[in-house]
Amino acid sequence: MRSTFYGLATALTLAFTLVQSLPQAAADPLPGRDLLKFTQKPMINTLIPDVNGTVNTYMGHDELSTAYGFTQQPGQIPSVYQGKFMADDFADNLTSPVVHVKWWGSYKNDFIDPQMPVNKFLISFESDIPQGPNTPFSRPGTPLLNQVVQRNPAGNPLAPTSGTFAEKLIRGPDPILGESLYEYNAELHLNLDFPEKKDTVYWLKIVAMVDVVPGLSFPAGNPNASLTPVTQWGWHNRDYTQQNPLASPNVSPGETVVGQVGIGTPVWHFQDDSVAGDVRILPTTAGYLSPQVDQQNMLPQKYVDLADGPANNNAAYPPISTFSKDLAFELYTVNVPEPTSVALLACGMIAIAWRRQSIT
Repeated sequence: MRSTFYGLATALTLAFTLVQSLPQAAADPLPGRDLLKFTQKPMINTLIPDVNGTVNTYMGHDELSTAYGFTQQPGQIPSVYQGKFMADDFADNLTSPVVHVKWWGSYKNDFIDPQMPVNKFLISFESDIPQGPNTPFSRPGTPLLNQVVQRNPAGNPLAPTSGTFAEKLIRGPDPILGESLYEYNAELHLNLDFPEKKDTVYWLKIVAMVDVVPGLSFPAGNPNASLTPVTQWGWHNRDYTQQNPLASPNVSPGETVVGQVGIGTPVWHFQDDSVAGDVRILPTTAGYLSPQVDQQNMLPQKYVDLADGPANNNAAYPPISTFSKDLAFELYTVNVPEPTSVALLACGMIAIAWRRQSIT
């Protein structure tokens, strides 16, 4: 009887350890839990030969994706954030939830106002409005799931389902724009992971949210109109020389080579142009968990000559500015059994231990 009790106690302890081990993991992304399901790598230091054979380095650029919240008193929560957004489409091979998002971006002129930092990002997953007779270009449609993630406390690892993000410097200022590049990792909020279906085109919108110092005013969509420098964050473009092997092959046109730049450098592109536009973000009764998102004045985006690639004026090798732009981001899903599955496994182990002890 005593040996049976000790065997059962040991199995229970092991089962408890297995179940508890899931939420204890922490990193960017979470090792053992996360599986990469879609990837568009950032342009960091990409070497491309031009038509003369000269190899040049291209570091990419960012497009403004920042919304500003105005208040009258310090400490107030803005009732609305307004500004510019960037969004890009995606589709992959897995019907599984998106739980972790990674992306890259920079600050205009490398300027971050310590009184107006980026401590919040809107992450919005949206439906696709395809190009058609009354739609000149495809664009993001209805927000399907959105939330605001907040900056993780400095020095602390990201916790699962915490609704927080971490910012990490990965490259110093580039020689053309003078802007450093940052990598961002975000854990989506508990029960607010995105239930993505495979082979389905969606849009991802990521917008930095800045609380403006009370008393400072400027048109929400034009922070350059302020006499005081203002923090402006932008989303970095994809390295189009690298194929995304995780993109769904069952959507059209999907991940394809749309041309070449320089001498024989392929331009990989997924689906349609990234899109810029005006955005309003309104926290609801649920606060930042499911804010209302309004968007308008959308336009498709192209790459920029010299920053993103060669500026050739050659019919055989056109400039990079003639090609549709993709943004740099990655999506992760769960790669381990859910807690229920682990608990069932633990119960099985308990039953085996009980049976063995009963036999002896």
